[in-house]
Amino acid sequence: MTSPRQLLVVVAWMTGTLLSFSVMAVAIRGLSGVLSILEILTLRAAVGLAIIGAAMALRPELRLTVNTRRLGLHLLRNGVHFGSQYLWAWSLLLLPLATVFALEFTMPAWTILLAPFFLGERMTPSRMGAVVLGIAGVLVIVRPGMDTFQPAALMVLVAALGYAINIITTKKLTATESTFAIVFWMNALQLAVGIAGAGVSFVAAIEWHLVPLIVGFGAAGLFAHFCMTNAFRAGDASLVVPLDFMRIPLIAVVGWWFYAEPLDIYVFAGAGLIITGILWNLRSETRR
Repeated sequence: MTSPRQLLVVVAWMTGTLLSFSVMAVAIRGLSGVLSILEILTLRAAVGLAIIGAAMALRPELRLTVNTRRLGLHLLRNGVHFGSQYLWAWSLLLLPLATVFALEFTMPAWTILLAPFFLGERMTPSRMGAVVLGIAGVLVIVRPGMDTFQPAALMVLVAALGYAINIITTKKLTATESTFAIVFWMNALQLAVGIAGAGVSFVAAIEWHLVPLIVGFGAAGLFAHFCMTNAFRAGDASLVVPLDFMRIPLIAVVGWWFYAEPLDIYVFAGAGLIITGILWNLRSETRR
């Protein structure tokens, strides 16, 4: 049973996640004119690992939470996640922000299908209803059959499947691993992948005025996953994921405000369906 207090904790952590991902989207567009996607992701992991290193220096006891007993699962999670991040970041340069985030939300359908088999979570009518309404909202926003499903959109769909696998592995890791350890391995392993692909020579060419944007991007990336990991710890994946639908109306406003991307009735109609599903599920979880 999910208590009202537990629901409040999940909502609070997911609010931090949503805001952080929005900051990341804006930062990627700001850095893309100077750096490649691989270089941007490498810097994100480097900044995140630097912040983690500072935390370990201030609180040495955190080192005790980091171990290699589930390194295989960490490798699977971060290999899939790095590839998904690459496709997601690339698509942000080719499609409107709201379209990218909307297409990304094919992910909950995969998560709902995988969670009972790999996590042993129960499927409830409200959880399924939240996903159905969420997917319906996404379809209203992207309007299949028009100009949305171009090759760049297919990248987002592949990334969404990768994110679903990432969610399942994150939830499994929270059973035995601390949030700090999960985030540490995420940044350490993805930094290694980034350096292997991009090298380090590009760092010398970075102009000083980009440093605040890079630091903000890295901190937002770290905070997003810290918040999401804690949300999964506080509630079932099938409860956490529908809350993530709120990213669509939020990023639509960001795209309109910063990049003059049009806001149309379909975005808000789809968001209405999404929010309806979320509220229905939250109400049902409280009653149960």
